[in-house]
Amino acid sequence: MIPLLIFSIVAIALIAERVVFWSRVNRRQSRVIREALNRYSDDPYTAAHRLRQNADLPMARIFLEAVELQNPSPEAVRLALESSTQQELPLLRRFNTAFDIIIGASPLLGLLGTILGLIRSFASLQLGDIGSGSAMMVTGGISEALISTAAGLIVAIFTLIFANIFRGFYKRQLAAIQACGSYLELLCLNRLESDSEGRSNVAVSTSQ
Repeated sequence: MIPLLIFSIVAIALIAERVVFWSRVNRRQSRVIREALNRYSDDPYTAAHRLRQNADLPMARIFLEAVELQNPSPEAVRLALESSTQQELPLLRRFNTAFDIIIGASPLLGLLGTILGLIRSFASLQLGDIGSGSAMMVTGGISEALISTAAGLIVAIFTLIFANIFRGFYKRQLAAIQACGSYLELLCLNRLESDSEGRSNVAVSTSQ
């Protein structure tokens, strides 16, 4: 039960950290990224400033690398987004390994505690004790030993629920990064086309 108690405390601490992290991300991030992308076409510097103000958000740091590029091509934006995304992935997947260990080991520890309790209970039972008071004590020891299995299952189920929720947030985050990154590439392409059209118009007017 002592390892299970430690696992439960660790799981609660890690879940609390992830709840705070994802609540902050889900509450502010979409609005910040949307405002930055809307401003990017007219004023990239304002968009970069908006992202810099919210640098505690993963997507803000990712898109800041691309927005701060000077006259970037869509290919340069894509490379900047891919490299910065790879840097942020460990933060988005943080504690996944710890959750997997707790989910896998907690039921096994509970089962181990039950088996050890059963071994001790049956070892104390003698053949002449059948129907006596010691046999009742053995029965109580068996029921007590089963508590560890129940405790292990409770810790594993509790951790599994939150781990799956956090994995869902992670997948949604990757989808949002891809969608907003494609939109940023389109904005860069439109800016390049408008700049080239402006230069061609200036050249035509100068030749006339």
